Amino acid sequence: MLTFRGGALALLLALTGLLAVFGTSAPAARAQEPVGSILYLDMTLNREGILEVTERVTVPPGERFTMTLPLRVQISEDSERRFAVTDIETSGPGSATIADDLFTVDAGPGETTVSYSVRNTVSDAEGSQVFRWFGVLNVDLAEIHASLISPSFEMGIVECLLGPIGNTRPCAQVRIEPDGVMYLDQTNLRRGESVDLTLQIPPGTVPPNADITGPGDSPFAVTGPVLVAFGLLLAALVALAAYIFWVRRQSVPAEPMEPLVRNGGRTHFSSPAGILPGEAGVLLDGHSDPTDIAATVVDLAVRNYLWISRIGETQWRLVRVNPADDQLRAYERTVYDALLPPGTDAVTMAELAAPGRLPTKPLRRAMVTDAVDRGAFIDPVRRRIPLWLGGGLIVLGAAVTVLAALLAGHALVGVAIALAGGALLAAQRFLPVRTAFGRTLTAQVRGLQRGLEQVTSRQIPPGDRELVFSRGLPYMVVWSRADNWVRTFRDIDPSADDDPGLYWFGGFEGDRDLHRFAVHFPYFITAIESLFPTE
Repeated sequence: MLTFRGGALALLLALTGLLAVFGTSAPAARAQEPVGSILYLDMTLNREGILEVTERVTVPPGERFTMTLPLRVQISEDSERRFAVTDIETSGPGSATIADDLFTVDAGPGETTVSYSVRNTVSDAEGSQVFRWFGVLNVDLAEIHASLISPSFEMGIVECLLGPIGNTRPCAQVRIEPDGVMYLDQTNLRRGESVDLTLQIPPGTVPPNADITGPGDSPFAVTGPVLVAFGLLLAALVALAAYIFWVRRQSVPAEPMEPLVRNGGRTHFSSPAGILPGEAGVLLDGHSDPTDIAATVVDLAVRNYLWISRIGETQWRLVRVNPADDQLRAYERTVYDALLPPGTDAVTMAELAAPGRLPTKPLRRAMVTDAVDRGAFIDPVRRRIPLWLGGGLIVLGAAVTVLAALLAGHALVGVAIALAGGALLAAQRFLPVRTAFGRTLTAQVRGLQRGLEQVTSRQIPPGDRELVFSRGLPYMVVWSRADNWVRTFRDIDPSADDDPGLYWFGGFEGDRDLHRFAVHFPYFITAIESLFPTE
């Protein structure tokens, strides 16, 4: 068996295929008549710095050949060198395996051929590239014949020593031919003898790839700057978590709000701070959805900008009643103009459902923009700052890690920077959407919701019931409680105000209650919502 070690300039652990015969049991032969296993090696150092080895061993009957190459070699008390063997192919009675950081070739009588590649073999030296091979024989070997080709014919032997450790002699049978091929031929090598070969090639011949590490040599070692970086990272994470926890606890208590205002014997509906139904929906969940737009359409009808007419069991028409004016907020005007653009006084639901007829994204964007303009939401550009910063830190951290690993060490500093970026990206989804004013409005919306759920028709004079029902309905649409609201008012007489039917929803003018309306209205809301699908 061969045991290999390399210096800081060592290249070829796998050249050890030259040596290492373990377990041969042939008797000692006379020098002039070698008897035992014979090893042939053809080696090529390619332009990528990988040593390609073809090893052919002939084993006499009754003997066995075993070669073991360590892939992790201790070269000093606190450093080691690592090699890698890949692309292994065998033919004949032998086998080759890698286990426990050892590359082992085992062959019985006959001829075995093993091909493999050795990586991490080349080191730079001042003014040249150098590799060194050092092997110790643990068994007798009858003959060894090796050749080595490198990308440069300007290969030189710096030193070649043979013999017991501490008592070596110059190799007598190693040479480099004019064509740049190195040959090594030796016979009758004995247990305990070593071969120490150092070769030199011109600088830059192949990419240096020697993997030699020790304490502090690894670019990923834990160093002072790394500890500082991770300390700052931990402090930043704690501060960020504390900020998110504090902000998310700043919610305003939602006390029930009375939606009914009584004045001079009349009862009216009132929303806190003039909050509109679509705005209420955006405030509640932080984004615009089809329900918010549907509630806005109903509210426009309730406020006499539109009239909804039933023209079939599952078909409706929207009719312009009054033009858009200054009483409409920007997002309401956007919805109104999308439904009834200039020059259009009426449109059916079927026409609105035509592909490309309604621009969903601009409508949703307009609703969110309104909340930002009112000061309820944080500007989306500001909210994207953590996203941009987090992505930038990840890219910066990756770049610092790579550069530090290649040049200066302390590569874990880059890892800390990248982790900070990842934390920002993860935290961005927990950062607040609403401002302090927005949180107050949201609490008022919830209070309005609780107040509406406590309203009964008996609290309202008969002549005001239709208007209160109509004004409150869009808000109940927002939080999917319209069925309950209609059920509460389904027995009212919409003609009690001396005007038959609901003033904003046609088709039931002769009804003295809202029972038929209660059946058809959910289908209308579903049809409106289907015009603005979630993307």
